Amino acid sequence: MSLTTARPLFAAVDIGGTKIAGALVDGDGRLRHRLQLPTPAKAPGEEVLAVVHRVLDHLAATADWDAVTAVGIGSAGPVDLVAGTVSPVNIPGWRGFPLVAEASAHPAVAARALPVRLAGDGVAMAAAEHWQGAARGAANALCLVVSTGVGAGLVLDGAVRPGPSGNAGHLGHITVDLDGDPCPCGSRGCLEGVASGTAIARRALAAGWRPTGEDRTARAVATAAEAGDPIALAAFDRAAQALAAGIAATAALVDLDRVVVGGGVATAGDVLFTPLTHHLRTYAVLPYLEALHVRRAELGTDAGLIGAAALCR
Repeated sequence: MSLTTARPLFAAVDIGGTKIAGALVDGDGRLRHRLQLPTPAKAPGEEVLAVVHRVLDHLAATADWDAVTAVGIGSAGPVDLVAGTVSPVNIPGWRGFPLVAEASAHPAVAARALPVRLAGDGVAMAAAEHWQGAARGAANALCLVVSTGVGAGLVLDGAVRPGPSGNAGHLGHITVDLDGDPCPCGSRGCLEGVASGTAIARRALAAGWRPTGEDRTARAVATAAEAGDPIALAAFDRAAQALAAGIAATAALVDLDRVVVGGGVATAGDVLFTPLTHHLRTYAVLPYLEALHVRRAELGTDAGLIGAAALCR
């Protein structure tokens, strides 16, 4: 038996539109045996599930598996905690998909009757940053994941609040553009359709930006913006403005004192955060919002995994 099994561990799985990751996480938020695989987002649901099972296979094959006491899953949403299902906007093969039941049926999970805890990826990120990151000590915070999509979770009165269905704080699908484009969620003008990495790249390309290589992602747009490309800068400014409007509306509604922004798009750094700070001054103008403070997430790409483990604590 491994010498590392003296303390309980949590199996954590992070499911997004781009990647599916897994790790064993200890009680201090440290990761072991991390594995990340690409998400076959356009494939049938069973193919996506097969990748989740491959991640669980990897974790179950480690010497530390016997110390695992629960499985936590953070998934792109929406989610349904009552039914144990997920319907990620960016994974069309999963609509009302019974993820909790399918994960519970994995042989290594079922053999030990491990409980499976589910949350949306934004809620998982909020749990992680509140436990180990930039939202530590905050009584009321909004934590955003800006990546392939836009997710968020709320900390209110010192605790993560997922709401009855698990979707409280799902900021990516509030309307920020009344005449905006239709969204795959069924609405239109959603924040995700303006501020996600996918939306930033799409807007830049439509405005005439051309990458120097084959990379057409938001990461390449960020590189161009750092070099002063006006089209790339404008794409990030538009995303930052939409984020500022959504953040300010949420803060006005629930009286926040801290905002944490993470996810792949946040790695753009000042290209995103400078215009975000500027636009917040335009939207967050009520006196009780003057102290609203934006921080960069501290846990990086591990936030989803640490948050999934936090669900099990």
